[in-house]
Amino acid sequence: MNFANQLVQWYHVNKRDLPWRHTTNAYIIWLSEVILQQTRVEQGLPYFNRFLAAYPTVTDFANASEDEILKLWQGLGYYSRGRNMLKTARLVRDEYKGNFPESYQELIKLKGIGEYTAAAISSFAVNEARAVVDGNVYRVLARYFGVDEPINSTKGKKLFQQLADEVLDKEQPGIHNQAMMEFGAVLCKPKNPACGICMVRLGCEAFKTNATTQLPVKLKTVKVKERFFNYFLIIDSSRILMNKRTGNDIWTGLYDLPLVETSTLTETNEIVTLPEVKAYFGPTLEIEEAFGLQKHVLTHQRLIIRFVKVKGKPVHFEPDWFYVDIEELHKLALPKIIFKFLTNFFKFENNSLFSN
Repeated sequence: MNFANQLVQWYHVNKRDLPWRHTTNAYIIWLSEVILQQTRVEQGLPYFNRFLAAYPTVTDFANASEDEILKLWQGLGYYSRGRNMLKTARLVRDEYKGNFPESYQELIKLKGIGEYTAAAISSFAVNEARAVVDGNVYRVLARYFGVDEPINSTKGKKLFQQLADEVLDKEQPGIHNQAMMEFGAVLCKPKNPACGICMVRLGCEAFKTNATTQLPVKLKTVKVKERFFNYFLIIDSSRILMNKRTGNDIWTGLYDLPLVETSTLTETNEIVTLPEVKAYFGPTLEIEEAFGLQKHVLTHQRLIIRFVKVKGKPVHFEPDWFYVDIEELHKLALPKIIFKFLTNFFKFENNSLFSN
C-alpha cells in the first residue's frame, strides 16, 4: 500500500466529525475554508456555525452589510478575509446568479480565492483532481520525502505543488486532500508530532534521519515593525467618542477610539504636549486616568498601546469620529484589544453588551 492510500485509510478511521465534511455545497465549503485560514479548527468552528446560521446561502451573505459581517467576524483576526468574502459573495450573487462556482478555473477568478482555496473547494465539491497544498500538506510532504527546500520560496512552492500533484489520488482527490490535511493537523503536527503511532513512519525520511524538528524549512519572514498607539477615552454623559478605521491600514472597517500614533514610546505626561494632541484637544488638555501599557501582536507588527481617559471634549473632530451611546457599542465591530479594554472599563458582565 502506497503512502497516499495509507493516509486515506487512516483518515476514514480517524477523521474528526466536522460539519463541512457532510456537504458538497461549494458555498459552505468556501465559508469553512476561508474562516479556517490561519485559524485553528477549535477557534474557527463557532464562527463557522454562526455565519452559516446567519447566512445559509451565498445570496444571504451578499445582502449583508460590511458592518454586519465584520461584527460577526469580531475576534477572528485578519479582517481582510471578511471584507474579501463579502466582495466574493456579491460577485457570485450578481454575476453567477447566486450559484457558487465549483470548478477551479471559475473559483480562481474570485476575490480572496487563491490556488489553495480553489483546489480545496473544487476537489471537495465536485471531486476535481486538484491537489491542495496548505501548511499541513507542506509539513507532511517535507517530512515524509525529506525535502529541505524552503516552503515559502518561489522554488519551494513550485516543488511542493509538483510533489502534491504526483502523489494525488486522482480517483478520489477530495478524500485524498482531506486525508493529507487532517493527517498534518492531527498526527504530523508542527511540534511534538505523534511519530510513535504514525503508520507511515517507516517510509518517512524525517523519522529515519531524526529530522522532524528541522522540516519543513521556512525562510525568515519580514522583520516585525513596532508601533506606538495612544488611544483617548472620551465620555460625554452616556456617550463615547469612537472612530471608524478607513484606508489601507490594519483593522480597516472596524471601530476603535480616537488615536494618536507616535514613532516612539511617549510617557503619559508627555502625551498632552504632542502637537497633534493639542490640535485635537486644545492646549489645556487634562488626563483624568491613564491605564497600563498593553502589547498586541499582529502579523509583522507589534503594537504598544496606551489608553488614557481625558477631561473635556475635542476642539477638532476627524471626519471618522462620532459619538455613540454606550448601550449601542455592541453593534460595532471592534478590534480585540479595544473590545477587551471597553469590556473591562465598563465592567460588562460576561461580555454581555458585546454578544452577537
